[in-house]
Amino acid sequence: MSIEQRIARLEALAAISQLKHRYFNACDLKEVEAIRDCFAEGEITIDYGPVGTFQERDSFVALYQSMACNERVIDLHHGANPEIELVAEDEAEARWALYYFNLDAETGATRQLGGVYQDRYRCIDGRWKIVETVFRAHSMVER
Repeated sequence: MSIEQRIARLEALAAISQLKHRYFNACDLKEVEAIRDCFAEGEITIDYGPVGTFQERDSFVALYQSMACNERVIDLHHGANPEIELVAEDEAEARWALYYFNLDAETGATRQLGGVYQDRYRCIDGRWKIVETVFRAHSMVER
């Protein structure tokens, strides 16, 4: 592998990591357009189990906005332990661990959730986008 290929690989891995962290931060900050921009346009897969499965980004973003974009909902998404693999020059797969904390600011109710994301990414017009994401929880505590 040439030095140019190695640098391109490192840049792709960094860009994908930045994309996923941008998504987590946008969810916490309720930045709806930033969330939308993390996903590719057109047909994609967003499978969040009991929350729903979506075949394009706008229906997911609409549900997110209706459920989370109010002052009483405080969310913290902490993604960690990424395993990112480039499967082609413009395609990648990754696994991420998630720790999620949710607070209902009116009632004080809390939810902690742990789980794993399985993602696929594609570089479109020079920008990495999520084209498939599947999240499965493995633990949850509600108080």
